Amino acid sequence: MANGPVLVVDFGAQYAQLIARRVREAGVYSELVPHSMPVDEILAKDPKAIILSGGPASVFEPGAPTIDTKVFESGVPVLGICYGFQVMAYELGGKVDKAALGEYGKTSATIDDAAGILADSPAEQTTWMSHGVAVEQAPAGFEVLAHTEGAPVAAMADESRKLYGVQWHPEVKHSPLGQKLIENFLHRCAALPNDWDASSIIEDQVKKIREQVGDAEVICGLSGGVDSAVAAALVHKAIGDQLTCVFVDQGLLRKNEGDEVEAVFGPDGDYDLNFIRVNAQDRFYEKLAGVEEPEKKRKIIGEEFIRVFEQEAKKVGAVDFLVQGTIYPDVVESGLGGESAVIKSHHNVGGLPDFVDFKEIIEPLRDLFKDEVRKAGLELGIPEKLVFRQPFPGPGLGIRIIGEVTADKVRIVQDADFIYRSEVDKAVAEYKKANGKAPAWMPNQYFAALTNMRSVGVMGDERTYDYAVALRAVNTIDFMTAESAEIPFEVLQTVMSRIINEVRGVNRVFYDLTSKPPGTIEFE
Repeated sequence: MANGPVLVVDFGAQYAQLIARRVREAGVYSELVPHSMPVDEILAKDPKAIILSGGPASVFEPGAPTIDTKVFESGVPVLGICYGFQVMAYELGGKVDKAALGEYGKTSATIDDAAGILADSPAEQTTWMSHGVAVEQAPAGFEVLAHTEGAPVAAMADESRKLYGVQWHPEVKHSPLGQKLIENFLHRCAALPNDWDASSIIEDQVKKIREQVGDAEVICGLSGGVDSAVAAALVHKAIGDQLTCVFVDQGLLRKNEGDEVEAVFGPDGDYDLNFIRVNAQDRFYEKLAGVEEPEKKRKIIGEEFIRVFEQEAKKVGAVDFLVQGTIYPDVVESGLGGESAVIKSHHNVGGLPDFVDFKEIIEPLRDLFKDEVRKAGLELGIPEKLVFRQPFPGPGLGIRIIGEVTADKVRIVQDADFIYRSEVDKAVAEYKKANGKAPAWMPNQYFAALTNMRSVGVMGDERTYDYAVALRAVNTIDFMTAESAEIPFEVLQTVMSRIINEVRGVNRVFYDLTSKPPGTIEFE
């Protein structure tokens, strides 16, 4: 890596990986490590800086996670955030106690000393808090940099030891000057340059893949989505014709997508790939018949997906490695890589069957967010139209159909989704042509889902009893949090009218206003 690594020590925080992401946005390479990693292993990684994440515990509870004070004595610059800040204060002899006033959400902080991590800060700063415990007194050697109504010590620093801490969450967008604080820590306090980017991701992964694979044969699950396409291109760059790409059309893709994938990656496309297409629609529909529970559907799709791969691998010959386009939000929401709760399983990570007939799984993108994946894709020369394609979940339409999956339901959601995306794309294109820029409401992801709700309707003077389609559109940067997009009502009206008139089996259309959290972007 050009510089770093900056290690983010995860104390079970919901936003631990988001901290690592913000560090990368500042042009510095970062890695996430668990708080349970022995301090000697942490220091053996030769970190250029360490950030202690937030977490749900209280520092003085029995069994609360902590970190060896050797970290603070190592000479490596350390920044504690929220729980990590309290751990630093507690372990170094400061006073930490239950706060007289808990602070949750938007909180104004008074800056007592605009220096170090708070350099160039205004006298009052809006921050995002989430704490019921407060640092009442800083440890010896620390200067208090900021306070709030509920936190006498809201930020502190010991410049001689390069130790810093803040009670608030600078990594979230709700702290407007949070990224500035992180950049101050990295560039001012730790003296790290901002010279790491997507090309560094590629160089590092190519080297790792070559070392991992050697001269073995590799199979890649190529769905045609952004993640699998970038994973395939990255592995192909590393090992060339040792890679065979298998495209499994499981009957759960978007309308016409199977043929579109083959046109791009198949023998008539622009990529010199060993490409195999497997049409397995009937096989998947049979396995999913009668299954309504979301997690069970995911696991069935994941297991069948792997079984198809195993069969194709045997046809190719001895294949030791399987490539998957897992990205970090998949890992976090599957409850892996830390102490995160399981939000959903994903067939790339949480839903793998117990027996997989490959030596190892290669997931070159599992530490990256979607925008970083796209940057890497452009760097690899993948066309923009594919790099910026709509995100699509591993289990496909299986989790955009609530309840049992059938061929007819797939037909309904494919047609409704195609109409919806076409009309949104048309509206965006017209706005750009008229205004020279994209509209503020332009969503980052938008799709149609089929609910399990049927209701009475009237069409052509006849009574109907058909399904309701739900439309989803969100604005997001990292896909960890999202807000509903404010698509113009006239566009939604056009979509509704076309779906009801053109898609057999639908008589109602809903628009989902739910943010993430509390909802998820996908429906199941």
